[in-house]
Amino acid sequence: MNEKICALFGVIGPLLAYVSIGVSIALSPWFSWERDALSDLGHAVESGVAPIFNFGLFLTGFFLTIYAVKVLKGYAKWTGYSLVISAFTLQLVAVFDEVYGLLHLVVSILFFVSLGVTSLFYAVERKSYSAVAAFAIGLISWIFYWAEICSIGIAVPETISSVAVLFWITPSALRIYMSACHTK
Repeated sequence: MNEKICALFGVIGPLLAYVSIGVSIALSPWFSWERDALSDLGHAVESGVAPIFNFGLFLTGFFLTIYAVKVLKGYAKWTGYSLVISAFTLQLVAVFDEVYGLLHLVVSILFFVSLGVTSLFYAVERKSYSAVAAFAIGLISWIFYWAEICSIGIAVPETISSVAVLFWITPSALRIYMSACHTK
């Protein structure tokens, strides 16, 4: 597959996630940022938007895996491998939705921890301040949640920590894409 197209998967993948989450929220008047998890939208029994939400996460994991394997690992080897793990755990969040109880909790925790680890790998490999900032923002959002500093639902740190990672994934993908455009 063409390197330019694969580089764009680093942008398309996350975009798909946020479009499917946004559509799911828009179609779910019951959803509350003060009490819900994003995964409540993917509950196969209790949410009418579960197919939209879960398929969006699954596709995001697919696109990010291709980006990581075909392009990113040549640019930041260990980050590429780590992003494959993050993408796979995201797919597991979609497959093992809240119906699976503890299994869903475990894969969700693995996903968010792996995002932080992937950001740290990128920070070290590429000397990226944006990856350090993404890690710090994500960690602080989780500390605020667990310390109950604000009255927020778990969807808030889930969103903040995952959006923060876009500060380095999207620019890296676009940089690789632009480089591929100039070399061909």
